[in-house]
Parts: sequence; C-alpha cells; structure tokens
Amino acid sequence: MEKAHLHGSVEHLKNEFLTLDWTYHDFPVGSQSEKMFRWPGPPDEEIMVVIHQSSGRQELFHRHDFFYFNYTYQGEYDSISFKYDNRITIRERELYAGQPFAGHALCVHDDKETTIIGVLIQKETFFRTFLPMLSANNKLFHFLLDPATNKFSDEFMHFKVEDNCNIRTLLEMMVIEYANKQDDTQTVLKPLALSLLTQVARQFIQSNQDSAGTSLAERMVQYISEHFDSVTLKDIAKHFSYHPNYVSTLLHREIGRSFSEILLEQRMDRAVILLKETNLSIEKIAALLGYSNSSNFYKAFKEYYKCSPREFIKR
Repeated sequence: MEKAHLHGSVEHLKNEFLTLDWTYHDFPVGSQSEKMFRWPGPPDEEIMVVIHQSSGRQELFHRHDFFYFNYTYQGEYDSISFKYDNRITIRERELYAGQPFAGHALCVHDDKETTIIGVLIQKETFFRTFLPMLSANNKLFHFLLDPATNKFSDEFMHFKVEDNCNIRTLLEMMVIEYANKQDDTQTVLKPLALSLLTQVARQFIQSNQDSAGTSLAERMVQYISEHFDSVTLKDIAKHFSYHPNYVSTLLHREIGRSFSEILLEQRMDRAVILLKETNLSIEKIAALLGYSNSSNFYKAFKEYYKCSPREFIKR
C-alpha cells in the first residue's frame, strides 16, 4: 500500500470529519432525555469511514443510533461509560466498539495527539448484511443485540489488536476507498467491512476465552452456543472425543437438561432478540437459527413461548 496515497486519504478524512453532523440530539428516556448522535452522513451511505484527530477534548455523555468500531491509530484516549462511573483508557492499536444506544463520552488526553479511525455501520444494514455471519459466538451475539432487553445498555468491546491480525490493514484499505469515493464505493466497502468484522469477532473471542476452571459440561454448552445452527450430539461427541451416550448423560447430570433442551433454549433465546431488535423476516430468522424451514421454527417457537412469532412481535 503506497504510503503517500494512504497519508493523503487520512488527511482528507480528517478534514471531512469536521464537516459531518455531530449535533447532539435530545432523545427521550422515560421522563428525562439524553444526548444522542444520529447517523452523521448521507442517508444513502450504509457504511462510513471517519477519522477523528484531537489533542484534547471532552465529549458530553451520549449515545448513538448506529454501530461503531473505533481503532486508535495514534495516541490514546479515555472512554467514560454509563453515568461516568466506568472510565477506561484505549491505547494505540486497540479497538473500542459499541452497539446502538450504548452510551459513552470520549476524553482525549491533553498531552496526547490522538487519531481514531472509525467504521460506522447503519443499524439496519448491520442486522441484514453482517449479523448472520457473526452470530455463532454467544458472548458476541449478546454484545451486538443486548439493547433488545436493555435498550440503554452500556456494553462496549475493548481489546488490543494483535500484530498478526489484519484489522489495521483492512482499515487502511477502507480509508483509501472511502476517501476516494466512486460510484461503487459502498459495494466495495461491504466485503471489506465483513472481513473487518470477522477479524474483530475472532479477536473478541480470543480475548474472552476463559477455559480455566470451566467444567467439561460447561465447555460443551459453549460449543453448542457457538454452533447452534447446525450442531448435533454426534458433533459434540466427536469434538470432545467422547461417546454420544456419555455426552448425553453428562449434560443431564451436570446441567440438568438434555442436549435437545439446551439447543432449543439457545435458539429460542436468539429468536426473541432477533424478533425484538431486527426487522429480519421470519423466514430469515428461521434459517439463521438452523431450521430447515419456517414451519418448523413456528412450531418450536409456539411450543416454547406459548405464542407464535407474529403474536410475540405484536405484544
């Protein structure tokens, strides 16, 4: 990648950042209101790449109506989440990301010139285009969709980007493409964004792995969670090198539920979040959850929740 071309693109997006709409909008929360950033660019753009440079700034506590993935390209800054009681430092080569409605306030250190590359993705585009590819990991899935049950969640994702990861390279490619827009730029950005998010998911999973002290049965449940769309009892037995009968007995004894009950619980948990938080069709949700057709999904959902998916949405 030619350094002069990259440098020129970075400088272009730094200047463009100042022209975007970063107005704080009042958003009702019960009887009060909070500040919110709405989509700052053209409504026909589904993905934006922005570069924010600052040598000292304190934002108001605010929320967003879009997904954002911020990479610290240079320097460091603090992020203050929910009611200013959770302050963390995001250093160079670290990623900080948040889902819609997750609140925070950015505070750049006065003595640190900081450059942040941000990839912004409209909520509807994220659910429609990227979520199906990222839903295998239970922790990541809940991070992405927890606002369904806690509309003002203060969840955030924060980890160091490893040197052997392609996140920085992908971001630089997106910077160059977005700074030098063409008619098909949004089309070009989508596969780059998917590659970026796949790398982010991999890093997120690695940074949250904690097998020490976890029982075999719990690891099996986690495996079900990560393969809920296609896993079978034989798959688990093969992965952990046990006989299927032993796996079945172990889950019953340690977890108190059968493999089928655990799998159904995993799928129904996701089904509720997808129905509440996204506008995906019933057919797409059924396929995403591993059902061969929507009729089987309807039947399973109605038996589990005592109402149909459409009735659930209406409620």
